[in-house]
This record gives sequence, C-alpha cells and structure tokens, in this order.
Amino acid sequence: MWDYSDKVKDHFLNPRNVGEVEDPDGIGEVGSLACGDALRLTFKLDEQGRIKEVKFKTFGCASAIASSSALTEIIKGMTLEEAEKVNNQDLAEFLGGLPEEKMHCSVMGKEALEAAIANYRGEAAVKEEYDIVCKCFGVTDKEIERVARENSLTTVEQITDFTKAGGGCQACHPKIENILKQLWGSKPAEPVEVRLPKGKKLSNLQKIRLIEEILEREILPPIRSDGGDLELIDIDGSKVLVALRGTCSFCPQSSFTLKHFVEAKLREFVSPEIEVEEVKP
Repeated sequence: MWDYSDKVKDHFLNPRNVGEVEDPDGIGEVGSLACGDALRLTFKLDEQGRIKEVKFKTFGCASAIASSSALTEIIKGMTLEEAEKVNNQDLAEFLGGLPEEKMHCSVMGKEALEAAIANYRGEAAVKEEYDIVCKCFGVTDKEIERVARENSLTTVEQITDFTKAGGGCQACHPKIENILKQLWGSKPAEPVEVRLPKGKKLSNLQKIRLIEEILEREILPPIRSDGGDLELIDIDGSKVLVALRGTCSFCPQSSFTLKHFVEAKLREFVSPEIEVEEVKP
C-alpha cells in the first residue's frame, strides 16, 4: 500500500470543490473508466477574467482525488494565462509529494485544466495529428513526448508512472523507447529528482484483510452498478482468484476489466505484485 503524505490524505478524505459549476465557462474531460481514472473539470470566470469558481468530479484513486482537489485550490483566483503555467510537478509539490507510480494522476489534472481552457477558447475541436502508442490505455505519441519533455523522463518505467503507457501488455515498450531515443538522442536529459515515499511491507493477514476491504469499497460498487458482480474465491500469496458473476460472466470485455480495473486497483491499494486470475466454472 502506498505511503501517502498527510496532505494527500487530507485532500483525499476532505476534497475541496467537488461537484460541477453551474453554467460553466470551460469544461475539461480526460481519462476513462476503462483505465480506472476519469476527471471532469469545470470553471467560471469573474469580470476581471480570473477563475472565481472551479469544481471537479473524478472516478479514480486517492491520488487522483487529491490531485484534482489540489488543482482547484491552486488555480482559484488565477487568470487563465497564470493557470496554464501550473504543471503536474506543482501539484505533486503542493501535496507534499506523490508516490512515483501515481504521478500520472497529477498529469491528468494538468490535462483536464488544459482541456477546460481550450473549451473556453473554442479550441477543443483542434487536434494535433497523433498515433496511439499504448492501446491498453489510449496514450498517444504526442502525450508521451510532452510529458517526457516537461518532466525530463528518460526511461519506459518513468513514462508508465506518469502516463500509464506501457503498464498493460507492454507491447508498446519498444515504441516508447524509440520516442525517448528520438527526443533525447544519445544524451538523455537529467532525470527529475523524485522525493517520494515508498510503500510498506504488509503481513499476510494484513494483505488478505486489505484485499477484502478494497474489493468492497473500490471495486465492487462500479461493477455492480452495471449489473455485474465479482466473488473472491481464494488468495494464494500475491495471487487473487475471483469468479465473475452477473453480466460480467458473459461480457466480452471481462478480461480487460479484470486486468485493467480489478488488478490495477488491488496493485494500487495493496501491493504492486498482485495478480488477479479468473476461476471459471
């Protein structure tokens, strides 16, 4: 389980500015439920062109909620030009650091803000040509290039931490390596110093109890809302055996749900070594 700072915990348990601005000037939506994180940001300007109200709705982990809450607090009162200068490192620093593997949550906040500002300016339909590099999470070459450049990322592992690209089937790793090689050449940029806490070791009993808790709190509610269900069959070390019920039992996307939602959530909240396997009748 990740060791979050007190400020991350505060903004997760007591998020600021949750909801949606009525009759907003700008709307930004990023992410998707399929990959486990989604964010909708809305804002309204005052007569001087400053952000007088900003709210968010998010489906995601503690880091996603905390990063979104922090973003709204930081940009409130700013002009759009000032808000555009806020980057994902600012969000992480405001929160007292984020686990390295959760930096993609701060990037998502930055992207939602950019999308909302573009929407306000009528630029939402203008899109740069791109190629999807990571099909598991829908990450493009342009997104990878930008995040790598802004954060001086030099390895595939760092790209995964900041964008999720490469965190699924890993078939895109060669493409990511090629992008980094083209971006930095033979002399890579100096990596950003990461002052982020590491996870703590759990006992077997703690791990079992935490898995059961995360299933009930984070995983089962959205699955059940779509008419599906999931039953915990057994836990063998880091292997979690489950059976799909309801609509999930015959859904063609069930394997994707198991790996990119159920397994991803358990890896986030419990242990990065978790593997989820389906037990078929």
